[in-house]
Amino acid sequence: MLRKTHLLLHFLIVLYSCNNTPKIAFSETRFTTNNNTLVTINIPLTDDDHPISKHINSIIKKEVTSALQIDSPNNSAGSIEDNIIAFNNAFNTFKNEFPESAQQWEAQIDGDLMFQSQEIISIAITSYINTGGAHGNTKISFLNFNAKTGETLNNIDLFKDLGSFKKVAKAHFKSTVLNKDITIDSKNFTLPNQIGFSEEGLILLYNTYEIAPYSTGIIEFTIPYHEIDTLLIFNGS
Repeated sequence: MLRKTHLLLHFLIVLYSCNNTPKIAFSETRFTTNNNTLVTINIPLTDDDHPISKHINSIIKKEVTSALQIDSPNNSAGSIEDNIIAFNNAFNTFKNEFPESAQQWEAQIDGDLMFQSQEIISIAITSYINTGGAHGNTKISFLNFNAKTGETLNNIDLFKDLGSFKKVAKAHFKSTVLNKDITIDSKNFTLPNQIGFSEEGLILLYNTYEIAPYSTGIIEFTIPYHEIDTLLIFNGS
């Protein structure tokens, strides 16, 4: 009897903890440094000292520092401030080497809290980086987190049945590109790298160059939750 009572108490504590997971509060945070004239950064972060919040903040910051890397893309070393300074210094070096150039560099990074529930948090990071090429580069990244653990979720972690979801996504994809003057092989359909939650449904986004030429731009569509609720591990509706 004592063991049964202990197990019941443990179950109730776990149940209470799951149902009372504090909602993480995000606020827009601006980053800059002295003498910074090129980089604008506004991203959602939390001031909460909880380990879950700290982990989420660290992943968001890594995404920002990676976007600011010029010579080593996808490198997230150093703080945001360190990378702002490095970006400005790289431009100053460029101007010293090519003083006749009228090209101006620019980096703008913005973050948005797309969706938040007791189960999942989705954040979008949009970066526009221009370092003197024919055009700047815009990239949107979706960061999905388990709201109860802070764990970063890969796309495969979102679905109970990836194959069935892919069929639904393919139909929406074909409808999205139907009237576009682009040539895309829908027979060899692949899911995008960026999948995130919103209030309206699951957003699927292909960044520039991901499946089509630069002129095509970003391809994006939303699948309403009522079409895929049974396929999702995390409830978005």
